[in-house]
Amino acid sequence: MSARKLPLAKAVNESLRTALENDPKVLVMGEDVGKLGGVFRVTDGLQKDFGEKRVIDTPLAESGIVGTAIGLALRGYRPVVEIQFDGFVFPAYDQIVTQLAKMHARSLGTVKMPIVVRIPYGGGIGAVEHHSESPEALFAHVAGLKVVSPSNASDAYWMMQQAIQTDDPVIFFEPKRRYWDKGEVDTDAIPAPLHGAKVVRPGEHLTLAAYGPMVKVCLEAADAAAEEGKSLEVVDLRSMSPIDFDTLQASVERTRHLVVVHEAPVFYGSGAEIAARITERCFYHLEAPVLRVGGFHAPYPPARIEDEYLPGLDRVLDSVDRSLAY
Repeated sequence: MSARKLPLAKAVNESLRTALENDPKVLVMGEDVGKLGGVFRVTDGLQKDFGEKRVIDTPLAESGIVGTAIGLALRGYRPVVEIQFDGFVFPAYDQIVTQLAKMHARSLGTVKMPIVVRIPYGGGIGAVEHHSESPEALFAHVAGLKVVSPSNASDAYWMMQQAIQTDDPVIFFEPKRRYWDKGEVDTDAIPAPLHGAKVVRPGEHLTLAAYGPMVKVCLEAADAAAEEGKSLEVVDLRSMSPIDFDTLQASVERTRHLVVVHEAPVFYGSGAEIAARITERCFYHLEAPVLRVGGFHAPYPPARIEDEYLPGLDRVLDSVDRSLAY
């Protein structure tokens, strides 16, 4: 067994290193991923060890980066593309949704697109405009894309391995404010399925469903609720497309209450789809409507007031109380 305690960012680094070692067709490319090692140092040391032809510093041109990755994939490579910050992905949105997501269907299944697009996302780091956004619902809505987000170091390592080995394009959202959270990573473990949800804390009275940065908040909420005699189950969804509704349904059928939590705005967010599906599946089990907790329907605010925007412990617990009061 080779278990170590690593920050989430280092776990991604180790996973990329393993992929580069195991498959000469794996490439890492993006702005400042080479000599600098990325703005969050997630790719630190990779260019030094694998060279400039495997770990490629690109121009500041997101559309060009993704377009080039598509061409490389057509030639048999497995590019891992970094978008430096969440808000920078939109120049590449056209390439992602009109080319990358469509190639497999357009070619009647003959063309594979084994591309991973890494996107550090979310707030909580005191950044400036366009550096703290949560656009995951925009990509989950697009057929042909798989969309995932780890919440801890172990999942970051294994989900990156699985994403790179996938023949379909994967949008890999990395919760940047969790980059420095440490967790146990066992590189000899048998990983869970890439799109499988996990019950990370069992409970009896209510289910909290979250992914990425908000899983930690939900676990803290479950601890706080336990002091008042409320037993909350926490489900880490891990994947936003596809969603493991079976695991979530089984949890809700036990607890009869569901609160969905994500950092992105509630309006048209992924929580809306989850609420609708679980209402259809669990209508006769639910004792309260599915409630949602998330950001406000407004541009991400300046850093000095982002704590007011981000859903935190109090907002999650307030929704728990509302649900249990029905």
